[in-house]
Amino acid sequence: MARILIVDDAKFMRTMLTGILQKGGHEVVGEAGNGQEAVQQYASLKPDLVTMDITMPDMDGITAVQKIKENDPNAKVIMCSAMGQQAMVLDAIKAGAKDFIVKPFQADRVLEAIAKVVAS
Repeated sequence: MARILIVDDAKFMRTMLTGILQKGGHEVVGEAGNGQEAVQQYASLKPDLVTMDITMPDMDGITAVQKIKENDPNAKVIMCSAMGQQAMVLDAIKAGAKDFIVKPFQADRVLEAIAKVVAS
């Protein structure tokens, strides 16, 4: 079981992901609606893993991953992207993300990615 911070500007996406994660036996320790909140919450919550949307207001997910990794080089982040954002996904991996999952979420793919990244 992992302690997970969910970052997405869409509340319904955070709710959907929370449901998938809780059914998979994980604990959602926090939610953030933009990259700035994500960086602050990561520092205070120290989650095992972060799911990070790419496109968000105030600070995008790629910048947030870079900032989180500056503070904790061992941070584990999985990027969440909509279809057709492959170039952004590559940028996210370069920034330090460990994996990515595509929206709309498929529960088995989400849980598989989390299991793989937590074990790494």
